[in-house]
Amino acid sequence: MALIGTGVLAIWNGIAPNGTNSGAEADFLAWHMREHIPERVAVPGFLRGRRYVAADGHPQYFNFYEADTADVFTSPAYLARLNDPTPWTRRVVAHFTDTSRTPCDVAATRGLGEGSWIEAIRLELPNSDRFAAAAERELLPALCAAPGIVAAHLLRGRTETRTVTAETKLRGQPDQLAGWILLVEAVDAAMLRDLRARKLTDAALQALGAQGIERGLYALQFSLSRAELDRAAAST
Repeated sequence: MALIGTGVLAIWNGIAPNGTNSGAEADFLAWHMREHIPERVAVPGFLRGRRYVAADGHPQYFNFYEADTADVFTSPAYLARLNDPTPWTRRVVAHFTDTSRTPCDVAATRGLGEGSWIEAIRLELPNSDRFAAAAERELLPALCAAPGIVAAHLLRGRTETRTVTAETKLRGQPDQLAGWILLVEAVDAAMLRDLRARKLTDAALQALGAQGIERGLYALQFSLSRAELDRAAAST
């Protein structure tokens, strides 16, 4: 399977002021790659972090972390990091907008490797058992059989509780939560757009019981695994 572990922390955010030439955005991009993702991936149980930027959809950035299990996201080691943000974190996070942050369990996953493009879809599922069974049996295999599709994953959000930390307080308002998330990875944006028009339409998802569909197409900017981080530390 393409995902490492059975837990995923899925995060969307924008940066204010908008615009790729803004100082806040440049600061975010540098911080996220140089400090934040390496810091998070170093936490016990974290296995890989990835960041994507929107070709379409909102908010502008989507990133997610893979972990041994979703319990890692409430572990003492991780909460210690959230309650002790660095000065750079404090400066950058103050510019976050439209933040959605959800610890998730991997409900189903198919594929092998990482795609350079991803379709990230937030869903509401009144009959989640029906949708999850159909995804495992039919939807994910059909998606992965399409040209250029690397992998597909269904995530179940842990929306029962919110953890308030020093870092969440920096954002000024509670983070949004996603009930369910469908991720489809591909080698090319055109292949995902074709999939949208055929097998992955809103109507097709609604026929399986999905509601409140929010989707975006995102390009991979940066990926770092725990194995890479460990190798780098060993070589210094």
